[in-house]
Amino acid sequence: MVRITESLIRQRAEHNDCEIFSLEEISLHQQEIERIEHIDKWCRDLKIVYFQNNLIPKIENVGRLKKLEYLNLALNNIERIENLEGCEFLKKLDLTVNFVGELTSVESLKHNVHLRELFLVGNPCSEFGGYRKFVIATLPQLKSLDGKEITRSDQIQALQDYPGVRHQVVEQEQAYILKRTMEKEALQKNLEEKGNNKENIENKQSNSDGEENKDQMNEDEDEMNRKFWEEPTLYTPESRLEVHRHIEKNRKLKDKDKNQKKQKPRRPLITAEGRVLNINESKHMDTSLLDIDVQPTHVCVMVKGKVFQLVLPKEVNPDSSSAKRSQTTGHLLVTMPKTQEMVKAKPKSTSRTRSATSTQPHTHVTRTTQQNEKLEVDPSKHLSIDLFNIVTERNSVAQRPLIFHQQKVSERISDDFQDNPEVPPLTD
Repeated sequence: MVRITESLIRQRAEHNDCEIFSLEEISLHQQEIERIEHIDKWCRDLKIVYFQNNLIPKIENVGRLKKLEYLNLALNNIERIENLEGCEFLKKLDLTVNFVGELTSVESLKHNVHLRELFLVGNPCSEFGGYRKFVIATLPQLKSLDGKEITRSDQIQALQDYPGVRHQVVEQEQAYILKRTMEKEALQKNLEEKGNNKENIENKQSNSDGEENKDQMNEDEDEMNRKFWEEPTLYTPESRLEVHRHIEKNRKLKDKDKNQKKQKPRRPLITAEGRVLNINESKHMDTSLLDIDVQPTHVCVMVKGKVFQLVLPKEVNPDSSSAKRSQTTGHLLVTMPKTQEMVKAKPKSTSRTRSATSTQPHTHVTRTTQQNEKLEVDPSKHLSIDLFNIVTERNSVAQRPLIFHQQKVSERISDDFQDNPEVPPLTD
């Protein structure tokens, strides 16, 4: 049974930004709905409602829709017109192809003074003698019945013939009600017989085993399905509901078989020899469906039943492992520390060192910035020659401005030199 839910109404209210309190029009046709509910509380401002082609047996829970102008209930299982007195502004009511047999129930529409159009074509009551005259005389506010205009002469004629027409309609209505009572009893008896036959078939199937049981079940289901469609039946609300449920049952069985065929056999995660396999079946990762299992020799990630398994090159500690996932990129980070191993930070060196290597036994020659070492060329001391310190480091000229120093010329003193104090000294 399909219910009217808030999510369904919001889904159908996309044109109103999914707001339901201010909704004025809603279409709930072909939803397999079996009851009208909630809309009179959630959507008080509704003016147009489409409920055609559902399984609604009764008009209910619409009396509070004061602004309702158009109600479409075509192709449903309604047998009586009722509960519309509160719809003060109702202008159009469509009950095409329903099961309204109580024609006198149209008298409940007298209070809907704004009602202008009424559709009852395809209902049992539309076959009654005097049907049109009775409706026109009962509802003088109507301007159209079953899509045909009501003229002034039609109204006058209907009012003149009303007493006799009403008596005729009541007799036909009582005969129809009696007929419907007998139909319901026959249908109830038929349903009980079908239920007993189904129970016997299920008991028979439970006594057999294996492929024979499956084949027998398929044959019995096919036989029951064939008889269901070949058996003649009356067009009633009960038969219409039964057909719908039969179709729905077959659809679910087909979907179940289809899903079972799609399911592939589960791949082994570990071989018979005990060797763990690398497997990656997952494509889309969802954190809510993510399960991670860290073992000493492998890690296994389950996503929607899909397996991602990775064999580790070294043994890890599961108790110290952790898993994190980025909320922006979705990347999964699994940290698994190795067992009996610790990673230490490398100490920073305070001086630059360089060692000369050789394939033969050798000694290391170290150069520091504080000491200048001499080049050793004696082969008796070293088997290899270090050419690194041949050229000493010099500061680049561009590091600081050049400073030129003028050398002082030593004074020449000779025998013929005369010092005249009146002569000023030469300046640099």
